[in-house]
Amino acid sequence: MSKPAYISPQFLKKFIDSALSEDVGDGDHSTLAAIPATAGSRAKLLIKDDGVLAGVELAEMIFHQFDSALKLERKLQDGDIIKKGDVAFVVEGAARSILTTERLVLNCMQRMSGIATLTHTLKTLVQGTKAVLLDTRKTTPNFRLLEKWAVVIGGGQNHRIGLYDMIMLKDNHIDMAGGMERAIIQTKEYLRAKNKNLKIEVETRTLKEVEEVLRIGGVDIIMLDNMGVEEMKKAVWLINGRYKTEASGGITTETIRRVAESGVDFISVGALTHSIKSLDMSLKAY
Repeated sequence: MSKPAYISPQFLKKFIDSALSEDVGDGDHSTLAAIPATAGSRAKLLIKDDGVLAGVELAEMIFHQFDSALKLERKLQDGDIIKKGDVAFVVEGAARSILTTERLVLNCMQRMSGIATLTHTLKTLVQGTKAVLLDTRKTTPNFRLLEKWAVVIGGGQNHRIGLYDMIMLKDNHIDMAGGMERAIIQTKEYLRAKNKNLKIEVETRTLKEVEEVLRIGGVDIIMLDNMGVEEMKKAVWLINGRYKTEASGGITTETIRRVAESGVDFISVGALTHSIKSLDMSLKAY
């Protein structure tokens, strides 16, 4: 599975260096004290939950960045459906290196796999509709790109990566700007002045606000925020394909199918990254 463009070698090196520095500090003294420098070992990544695997490629990079002599044999790939008892990979080499990198590998893989699993579950629930599953910016600081990578591995799509690559006028922007019309007009003037070509999405909370956006025009996506399904259907009918539509707000496994059947183009789910259960895994010497 190919990596998204934002998962660059430069980003990965910086992330791994920072994460190892945070964890290792001036030394993994437990390992340095107990394990001889010449000791070799091998360990397997044991899956202890059912779900979707994510983070194998990252794990290999972590091992190799810390110790290029470590050898990793993949048994499973990112995106594979996994079950309790599976072995994702075997790593072999210096025992000290395996022990020092163990927790960073597990922390990343467990969280990424939890995200990929929930993404896969929700995507399955909307199959047969036109709705595309999106993530949000409700991510962990400094771990965002890896969480968004996990969404892609699970079969979802990324929304904007940050504040810089798309305009999203949410309720607070609209209220602080002095209303919908002023927010949209000032945004278009800003983009012209800065010579920026960014898509504009506007959050609406009622059918009246949808009608106001349609009157003003000049946007790309209308978000239908925390609307009931029947209200969403009316909004989709009003918009009538003039702009893309996105449902957002409090969407769960129980409601997502009905939301998708309302006819929206996108469904964004913050829970993909902020409310997941990490998959249980362990690295076991053998």
